[in-house]
Amino acid sequence: MTHRLEDVISLFDGLFKQRFDTRLVRGGDEPLYLPADEESPWHRVIFARGFYASALHEISHWCIAGNRRRLLVDYGYWYHPDGRSAEQQRSFESAEVAPQALEMLFSRACGLRFHVSVDNLGGEADVDRDAFQARVAARAARYEREGLPSRAAAFHAALKAFYQQRASVERAIAHGLEAMDQAMPAASHACLPS
Repeated sequence: MTHRLEDVISLFDGLFKQRFDTRLVRGGDEPLYLPADEESPWHRVIFARGFYASALHEISHWCIAGNRRRLLVDYGYWYHPDGRSAEQQRSFESAEVAPQALEMLFSRACGLRFHVSVDNLGGEADVDRDAFQARVAARAARYEREGLPSRAAAFHAALKAFYQQRASVERAIAHGLEAMDQAMPAASHACLPS
């Protein structure tokens, strides 16, 4: 199965460009989320170095971010690079469980192997990758039982339609939009940005 960046970009933009004024953008060395500004009328989910897995991970963060967070650079979150202390690593892992659980589900939907990221190769803290993997898997199972957030449900449905059912990009987007409409309470449609 081929995983082309053009396909994931087309699926994301087809689902979210109009409803959320948001696009998926191939970036440089570091991922970044940028809200619309004088340089761009679009909010931008920028993934690193053209890596498919980075795109899925950054989309996962966007799918969880609320309205106010999506108006802030990198959703207003802190980030400590490699070399985190044990306390900083615990905070990082707590913040990463939900997005990595979505990333796990997205990876499965398109037939990719998922690897958790503890992202602290040079840190002081001992990292228990297996324990973190178990927390991520448990959260993914909870999403499957209780339902995904509406944007995540849309993207997940589009990935499944495209990769598992071999639907066209257009049909996969339509399938994702249907899933979003079903997952989103009717009252919240009025709150969507144009």
